Amino acid sequence: MTGLIGQWRHVFKLDPDRELSDEALEKVCTSGTDAILVGGSSGVTYDNTVDLMSRIRRFAVPCVLEISTDEALVPGFDLYFIPIVLNTDQGEWICGRHQEALREAGAHLEWDRIAAEGYVILNEDSTAAKLTGARAPATLKDLTAYARMADRLFSLPIFYVEYSGTFGNMEWVRQTRNVLQRSRLFYGGGIDGPDKAREAAQAAHTIVVGNAVYENLSQALATVDAVRKL
Repeated sequence: MTGLIGQWRHVFKLDPDRELSDEALEKVCTSGTDAILVGGSSGVTYDNTVDLMSRIRRFAVPCVLEISTDEALVPGFDLYFIPIVLNTDQGEWICGRHQEALREAGAHLEWDRIAAEGYVILNEDSTAAKLTGARAPATLKDLTAYARMADRLFSLPIFYVEYSGTFGNMEWVRQTRNVLQRSRLFYGGGIDGPDKAREAAQAAHTIVVGNAVYENLSQALATVDAVRKL
């Protein structure tokens, strides 16, 4: 299953702490997206994660849990993404919480279903940045240094550029992708319709569409075809 990540171009991200009707969820899951990523920066619990997973499981689409808290580590997902925030000096978001989780569950994990994400958060006003103490790279050179760290030093399968609610600098994203040799560049942030989806998909390997699902569903669904036609 982890090999499929290299083929993904479009992913929807759903937040267990946000409401989504059954009708809307069906449209998202049958849209032709490559996968559904489940995760959020706050309010994620075991119960709301189980509930969302069980609803997604009615459809034939890969379902991935991005683990933001070990309290919401729910069995039954196809894959598990473990974010490692590279641009923070708070060790708990780099390896601290990860070590705690593995101390309890490491012996029981199916490692072929787990992939680490090297995260760089570029919107310092976002909930994710405030939670993790992330400091946005000041220059493109700083960003590409993180990319090389993820790609060559740590051999992470995913390098995730997260603008979290704002649409980022696509030239930076494009040039960052070009320095990667093995890692796949995921981009998320501010993709609110097909135009930005096309622009982001031309810069990154994989785009992640999240807030638009809750704010303008028709525009969010249109991002799938926009990427497919490239």
